[in-house]
Amino acid sequence: MKKIVFGILFFSALGLKAQYGTLNEILTRLEERKGINQHLENVNIDDKKFVFIKDFDDHTERDFIIIKGNNATYVEVFDDKATGESSSNVFTGDIIRKKKYCFFKSQYPGGEKSSYAGNQNLIINKTG
Repeated sequence: MKKIVFGILFFSALGLKAQYGTLNEILTRLEERKGINQHLENVNIDDKKFVFIKDFDDHTERDFIIIKGNNATYVEVFDDKATGESSSNVFTGDIIRKKKYCFFKSQYPGGEKSSYAGNQNLIINKTG
């Protein structure tokens, strides 16, 4: 009786392991399609520009990040819809790259060292 129970447990364990392996492969493929599990460490972002536009009822904000090597420039442009005036802030700083994440840490607004450190986070994602 013990041999039969042990045999059933042994073969059911093998079956579960095979199903787990298949399920794990399916989940890995789905994660890669959705952009969760992409290996993008080797994607070159040098000399790239990123733009983010936020439109509000009273103003529009446009953010530009220009990356050159490990340094970057971050430009904020504010457009007032009521008066039509624009104002901007320019920050320079460093880019820190870890896997598919980029962190921009600005320490130099307008070229002068400041205690204010603005941060922007970017996630690199491959579509298609």
